[in-house]
Amino acid sequence: MILRKLAFFTRFIAILILFLGLVVAIQPEFRPDGQSQDLKLAFVTCAVGAKFCEPVKKGMSDAADMLGIRCDFIGTEGVDVVAQVKIIRQAIDSGYDGIAVNIIDPEAFDEVIREAMAKGIPVVGFNVDDHATPNARLSCVNQQLYKAGQSLAEFLLPDIPAYAQVLITMHDEGVSALEDRRDGIQSILKQKNIASTVIIPGNDSLKGVDVIAKALKENPRIRIILGTGQADTEAAGMVIEKFYRDKGLWAAGFDLSPMTLQFIKDGYIRCTVDQQPYIQGFYPVVQLTHYLRYGIIPSDVDAGATIIDKSNVDQVM
Repeated sequence: MILRKLAFFTRFIAILILFLGLVVAIQPEFRPDGQSQDLKLAFVTCAVGAKFCEPVKKGMSDAADMLGIRCDFIGTEGVDVVAQVKIIRQAIDSGYDGIAVNIIDPEAFDEVIREAMAKGIPVVGFNVDDHATPNARLSCVNQQLYKAGQSLAEFLLPDIPAYAQVLITMHDEGVSALEDRRDGIQSILKQKNIASTVIIPGNDSLKGVDVIAKALKENPRIRIILGTGQADTEAAGMVIEKFYRDKGLWAAGFDLSPMTLQFIKDGYIRCTVDQQPYIQGFYPVVQLTHYLRYGIIPSDVDAGATIIDKSNVDQVM
Protein backbone atom coordinates (compact mmCIF):
# COMPACT_ATOMS: atom_id res chain seq x y z
CA MET A 1 0.00 0.00 0.00
CA ILE A 2 2.81 2.39 0.95
CA LEU A 3 4.70 1.51 -2.23
CA ARG A 4 1.59 2.15 -4.36
CA LYS A 5 1.08 5.57 -2.70
CA LEU A 6 4.74 6.38 -3.19
CA ALA A 7 4.56 5.43 -6.88
CA PHE A 8 1.40 7.53 -7.35
CA PHE A 9 3.03 10.51 -5.62
CA THR A 10 6.15 10.14 -7.79
CA ARG A 11 4.06 10.10 -10.97
CA PHE A 12 2.06 13.13 -9.74
CA ILE A 13 5.26 15.11 -9.11
CA ALA A 14 6.59 14.19 -12.55
CA ILE A 15 3.38 15.30 -14.25
CA LEU A 16 3.36 18.54 -12.25
CA ILE A 17 6.95 19.30 -13.26
CA LEU A 18 6.09 18.58 -16.90
CA PHE A 19 3.00 20.86 -16.70
CA LEU A 20 4.95 23.71 -15.13
CA GLY A 21 7.58 23.33 -17.81
CA LEU A 22 4.93 23.67 -20.50
CA VAL A 23 3.46 26.75 -18.83
CA VAL A 24 6.87 28.41 -18.73
CA ALA A 25 7.49 27.44 -22.35
CA ILE A 26 4.31 29.07 -23.65
CA GLN A 27 4.68 32.36 -21.75
CA PRO A 28 5.11 35.30 -24.15
CA GLU A 29 8.69 36.41 -24.49
CA PHE A 30 9.19 40.04 -23.54
CA ARG A 31 11.03 42.11 -26.07
CA PRO A 32 13.74 44.18 -24.38
CA ASP A 33 12.17 47.40 -25.64
CA GLY A 34 8.78 46.22 -24.42
CA GLN A 35 10.05 45.98 -20.85
CA SER A 36 11.50 49.47 -20.95
CA GLN A 37 9.70 52.48 -19.56
CA ASP A 38 11.15 54.30 -22.58
CA LEU A 39 8.75 52.61 -25.02
CA LYS A 40 7.32 55.53 -26.98
CA LEU A 41 4.50 55.90 -29.48
CA ALA A 42 3.47 58.70 -31.83
CA PHE A 43 -0.03 59.70 -32.92
CA VAL A 44 0.19 61.59 -36.23
CA THR A 45 -2.93 63.57 -37.12
CA CYS A 46 -4.11 66.07 -39.72
CA ALA A 47 -5.59 68.50 -37.16
CA VAL A 48 -3.37 68.50 -34.11
CA GLY A 49 -5.06 71.49 -32.47
CA ALA A 50 -8.69 70.67 -33.29
CA LYS A 51 -11.17 70.53 -30.41
CA PHE A 52 -12.24 67.09 -31.58
CA CYS A 53 -8.76 65.81 -30.69
CA GLU A 54 -9.00 66.76 -27.01
CA PRO A 55 -10.78 63.54 -25.91
CA VAL A 56 -8.54 61.57 -28.29
CA LYS A 57 -5.50 62.97 -26.47
CA LYS A 58 -7.14 62.20 -23.11
CA GLY A 59 -7.70 58.57 -24.09
CA MET A 60 -4.13 58.32 -25.37
CA SER A 61 -2.70 59.82 -22.17
CA ASP A 62 -4.80 57.61 -19.88
CA ALA A 63 -3.69 54.46 -21.70
CA ALA A 64 -0.05 55.59 -21.71
CA ASP A 65 -0.14 56.25 -17.95
CA MET A 66 -1.80 52.89 -17.33
CA LEU A 67 0.83 51.01 -19.33
CA GLY A 68 3.82 53.06 -18.23
CA ILE A 69 4.88 54.31 -21.64
CA ARG A 70 5.33 57.62 -23.46
CA CYS A 71 2.98 58.92 -26.18
CA ASP A 72 3.26 62.07 -28.26
CA PHE A 73 0.38 63.64 -30.21
CA ILE A 74 1.85 65.35 -33.29
CA GLY A 75 0.79 66.33 -36.79
CA THR A 76 -0.32 69.20 -38.99
CA GLU A 77 -2.56 72.06 -37.92
CA GLY A 78 -4.79 71.62 -40.97
CA VAL A 79 -5.26 69.10 -43.71
CA ASP A 80 -1.94 68.79 -45.56
CA VAL A 81 -1.39 65.20 -46.66
CA VAL A 82 2.16 65.79 -47.94
CA ALA A 83 3.19 67.42 -44.68
CA GLN A 84 1.54 64.68 -42.63
CA VAL A 85 3.43 61.98 -44.54
CA LYS A 86 6.64 63.91 -43.88
CA ILE A 87 5.88 63.96 -40.14
CA ILE A 88 5.33 60.19 -40.19
CA ARG A 89 8.76 59.72 -41.79
CA GLN A 90 10.27 61.99 -39.15
CA ALA A 91 8.63 59.83 -36.46
CA ILE A 92 10.16 56.73 -38.05
CA ASP A 93 13.62 58.35 -38.04
CA SER A 94 13.16 59.68 -34.50
CA GLY A 95 13.03 56.24 -32.93
CA TYR A 96 9.35 55.85 -32.11
CA ASP A 97 8.49 52.23 -31.38
CA GLY A 98 4.97 52.41 -32.85
CA ILE A 99 2.84 54.89 -34.75
CA ALA A 100 -0.91 55.61 -34.96
CA VAL A 101 -2.15 57.55 -37.99
CA ASN A 102 -5.50 58.97 -39.03
CA ILE A 103 -5.44 57.79 -42.64
CA ILE A 104 -7.38 60.61 -44.25
CA ASP A 105 -6.40 59.70 -47.83
CA PRO A 106 -6.90 56.21 -49.31
CA GLU A 107 -3.54 56.16 -51.12
CA ALA A 108 -1.20 58.87 -49.82
CA PHE A 109 -0.12 56.96 -46.70
CA ASP A 110 0.31 53.49 -48.21
CA GLU A 111 4.03 53.81 -48.95
CA VAL A 112 5.12 55.44 -45.69
CA ILE A 113 3.17 52.88 -43.65
CA ARG A 114 4.91 50.09 -45.57
CA GLU A 115 8.25 51.75 -44.81
CA ALA A 116 7.49 51.85 -41.10
CA MET A 117 6.33 48.23 -40.97
CA ALA A 118 9.41 47.11 -42.94
CA LYS A 119 11.59 48.72 -40.27
CA GLY A 120 9.78 46.87 -37.49
CA ILE A 121 7.67 49.85 -36.41
CA PRO A 122 4.01 48.75 -36.14
CA VAL A 123 1.36 51.12 -37.44
CA VAL A 124 -2.33 51.25 -36.57
CA GLY A 125 -5.01 53.64 -37.75
CA PHE A 126 -7.26 55.84 -35.65
CA ASN A 127 -10.25 58.04 -36.50
CA VAL A 128 -10.05 57.41 -40.27
CA ASP A 129 -9.19 54.15 -42.03
CA ASP A 130 -8.19 53.17 -45.57
CA HIS A 131 -10.65 50.68 -47.03
CA ALA A 132 -10.15 51.61 -50.68
CA THR A 133 -6.62 50.33 -51.32
CA PRO A 134 -4.27 47.75 -49.77
CA ASN A 135 -2.65 49.16 -46.65
CA ALA A 136 -0.06 47.59 -44.36
CA ARG A 137 -1.51 49.07 -41.19
CA LEU A 138 -2.36 46.40 -38.61
CA SER A 139 -5.76 47.70 -37.49
CA CYS A 140 -7.87 50.82 -37.06
CA VAL A 141 -10.08 52.23 -34.32
CA ASN A 142 -12.70 54.31 -36.09
CA GLN A 143 -16.30 54.83 -37.02
CA GLN A 144 -17.72 53.07 -40.07
CA LEU A 145 -18.08 56.39 -41.78
CA TYR A 146 -20.30 55.70 -44.80
CA LYS A 147 -22.72 53.70 -42.64
CA ALA A 148 -22.68 56.50 -40.06
CA GLY A 149 -23.76 58.97 -42.73
CA GLN A 150 -26.55 56.63 -43.70
CA SER A 151 -27.60 56.25 -40.05
CA LEU A 152 -27.91 60.00 -39.63
CA ALA A 153 -29.94 60.41 -42.82
CA GLU A 154 -32.21 57.46 -41.99
CA PHE A 155 -32.92 58.96 -38.57
CA LEU A 156 -33.83 62.32 -40.11
CA LEU A 157 -35.54 61.19 -43.30
CA PRO A 158 -39.10 61.15 -41.89
CA ASP A 159 -38.73 64.88 -41.09
CA ILE A 160 -37.38 65.94 -44.49
CA PRO A 161 -39.99 66.52 -47.20
CA ALA A 162 -39.61 64.91 -50.60
CA TYR A 163 -37.87 67.08 -53.19
CA ALA A 164 -36.50 69.34 -50.46
CA GLN A 165 -33.08 70.95 -50.63
CA VAL A 166 -30.52 70.56 -47.86
CA LEU A 167 -27.12 72.10 -47.22
CA ILE A 168 -24.31 69.61 -46.48
CA THR A 169 -21.21 71.04 -44.83
CA MET A 170 -17.69 69.58 -44.80
CA HIS A 171 -15.16 71.44 -42.67
CA ASP A 172 -12.24 70.46 -44.91
CA GLU A 173 -11.63 69.20 -48.42
CA GLY A 174 -9.58 66.08 -49.08
CA VAL A 175 -10.62 64.18 -45.94
CA SER A 176 -12.01 60.77 -46.86
CA ALA A 177 -13.95 60.54 -43.58
CA LEU A 178 -16.06 63.56 -44.45
CA GLU A 179 -16.51 62.39 -48.01
CA ASP A 180 -17.69 58.97 -46.80
CA ARG A 181 -20.21 60.54 -44.43
CA ARG A 182 -21.43 62.88 -47.15
CA ASP A 183 -21.85 59.99 -49.57
CA GLY A 184 -23.72 57.96 -46.96
CA ILE A 185 -26.08 60.86 -46.27
CA GLN A 186 -26.75 61.45 -49.96
CA SER A 187 -27.42 57.76 -50.63
CA ILE A 188 -30.39 57.90 -48.24
CA LEU A 189 -31.67 61.34 -49.27
CA LYS A 190 -32.06 60.06 -52.83
CA GLN A 191 -34.93 57.87 -51.64
CA LYS A 192 -37.08 61.01 -51.46
CA ASN A 193 -35.40 62.90 -54.30
CA ILE A 194 -33.86 65.34 -51.84
CA ALA A 195 -31.23 67.58 -53.43
CA SER A 196 -28.08 68.66 -51.59
CA THR A 197 -25.64 71.54 -51.92
CA VAL A 198 -22.16 70.92 -50.46
CA ILE A 199 -19.97 73.72 -49.04
CA ILE A 200 -16.65 73.89 -47.14
CA PRO A 201 -16.99 76.31 -44.18
CA GLY A 202 -13.57 75.46 -42.64
CA ASN A 203 -12.37 73.91 -39.41
CA ASP A 204 -13.03 77.00 -37.29
CA SER A 205 -16.69 77.11 -36.26
CA LEU A 206 -16.66 80.89 -35.72
CA LYS A 207 -15.37 81.54 -39.23
CA GLY A 208 -17.72 78.92 -40.62
CA VAL A 209 -20.75 80.94 -39.53
CA ASP A 210 -20.26 83.50 -42.28
CA VAL A 211 -19.78 80.82 -44.97
CA ILE A 212 -22.95 78.96 -43.99
CA ALA A 213 -25.00 82.14 -43.59
CA LYS A 214 -23.94 83.26 -47.08
CA ALA A 215 -25.00 79.90 -48.59
CA LEU A 216 -28.41 80.10 -46.91
CA LYS A 217 -28.92 83.65 -48.12
CA GLU A 218 -28.10 82.61 -51.68
CA ASN A 219 -30.58 79.73 -51.59
CA PRO A 220 -33.56 80.54 -49.34
CA ARG A 221 -35.20 77.19 -50.22
CA ILE A 222 -32.72 75.42 -47.97
CA ARG A 223 -34.23 74.84 -44.53
CA ILE A 224 -31.96 72.05 -43.24
CA ILE A 225 -28.19 71.94 -42.63
CA LEU A 226 -26.42 68.58 -42.28
CA GLY A 227 -22.86 68.68 -40.95
CA THR A 228 -20.24 65.99 -41.44
CA GLY A 229 -17.84 67.00 -38.66
CA GLN A 230 -17.58 68.82 -35.35
CA ALA A 231 -16.63 72.34 -36.44
CA ASP A 232 -19.22 72.66 -39.19
CA THR A 233 -21.98 71.12 -37.06
CA GLU A 234 -21.24 73.68 -34.36
CA ALA A 235 -21.19 76.45 -36.96
CA ALA A 236 -24.61 75.39 -38.26
CA GLY A 237 -26.07 75.66 -34.77
CA MET A 238 -24.48 79.07 -34.31
CA VAL A 239 -25.98 80.32 -37.59
CA ILE A 240 -29.48 79.20 -36.61
CA GLU A 241 -29.16 80.69 -33.11
CA LYS A 242 -27.89 84.00 -34.49
CA PHE A 243 -29.96 84.52 -37.65
CA TYR A 244 -32.81 82.01 -37.87
CA ARG A 245 -34.42 81.62 -34.46
CA ASP A 246 -38.06 80.56 -34.79
CA LYS A 247 -37.79 80.62 -38.59
CA GLY A 248 -38.14 76.89 -39.18
CA LEU A 249 -34.50 76.06 -39.92
CA TRP A 250 -32.77 73.19 -38.16
CA ALA A 251 -29.46 71.35 -38.31
CA ALA A 252 -27.95 67.96 -37.51
CA GLY A 253 -24.47 66.57 -37.79
CA PHE A 254 -21.55 64.76 -36.24
CA ASP A 255 -19.42 64.66 -33.11
CA LEU A 256 -19.77 65.96 -29.59
CA SER A 257 -18.80 69.24 -28.02
CA PRO A 258 -20.30 71.23 -25.15
CA MET A 259 -21.64 73.78 -27.64
CA THR A 260 -23.23 71.17 -29.90
CA LEU A 261 -24.88 69.45 -26.94
CA GLN A 262 -26.25 72.78 -25.70
CA PHE A 263 -27.62 73.54 -29.17
CA ILE A 264 -29.44 70.18 -29.05
CA LYS A 265 -31.01 71.14 -25.72
CA ASP A 266 -32.01 74.53 -27.14
CA GLY A 267 -33.48 73.02 -30.31
CA TYR A 268 -31.14 74.58 -32.88
CA ILE A 269 -29.52 71.22 -33.67
CA ARG A 270 -31.84 68.25 -34.06
CA CYS A 271 -29.22 65.60 -33.27
CA THR A 272 -25.57 64.65 -33.62
CA VAL A 273 -23.72 61.36 -34.17
CA ASP A 274 -21.08 60.31 -31.63
CA GLN A 275 -17.95 58.38 -32.62
CA GLN A 276 -16.30 57.95 -29.20
CA PRO A 277 -13.06 59.91 -29.76
CA TYR A 278 -11.77 58.84 -26.34
CA ILE A 279 -11.47 55.21 -27.38
CA GLN A 280 -9.81 56.30 -30.63
CA GLY A 281 -6.94 57.49 -28.45
CA PHE A 282 -7.08 54.75 -25.84
CA TYR A 283 -7.24 51.52 -27.83
CA PRO A 284 -4.42 52.24 -30.32
CA VAL A 285 -2.05 52.69 -27.37
CA VAL A 286 -3.16 49.39 -25.87
CA GLN A 287 -2.92 47.59 -29.20
CA LEU A 288 0.54 48.90 -30.10
CA THR A 289 1.91 48.28 -26.60
CA HIS A 290 0.58 44.72 -26.43
CA TYR A 291 1.91 44.04 -29.91
CA LEU A 292 5.39 45.31 -29.02
CA ARG A 293 5.50 43.56 -25.65
CA TYR A 294 3.68 40.31 -26.28
CA GLY A 295 3.19 39.94 -30.03
CA ILE A 296 -0.61 40.24 -29.74
CA ILE A 297 -1.91 41.24 -33.19
CA PRO A 298 -4.15 44.35 -33.16
CA SER A 299 -7.69 44.10 -34.50
CA ASP A 300 -10.17 46.64 -35.85
CA VAL A 301 -12.50 48.40 -33.40
CA ASP A 302 -15.76 50.03 -34.52
CA ALA A 303 -16.20 53.32 -32.65
CA GLY A 304 -19.96 53.26 -33.31
CA ALA A 305 -22.49 55.82 -34.52
CA THR A 306 -24.79 56.64 -31.62
CA ILE A 307 -27.48 59.27 -32.21
CA ILE A 308 -27.57 61.98 -29.54
CA ASP A 309 -30.80 64.01 -29.45
CA LYS A 310 -33.04 65.58 -26.81
CA SER A 311 -33.96 62.15 -25.46
CA ASN A 312 -30.43 61.42 -24.19
CA VAL A 313 -28.48 64.69 -24.36
CA ASP A 314 -28.71 65.33 -20.61
CA GLN A 315 -27.09 61.98 -19.84
CA VAL A 316 -24.32 62.62 -22.35
CA MET A 317 -23.68 66.12 -20.99
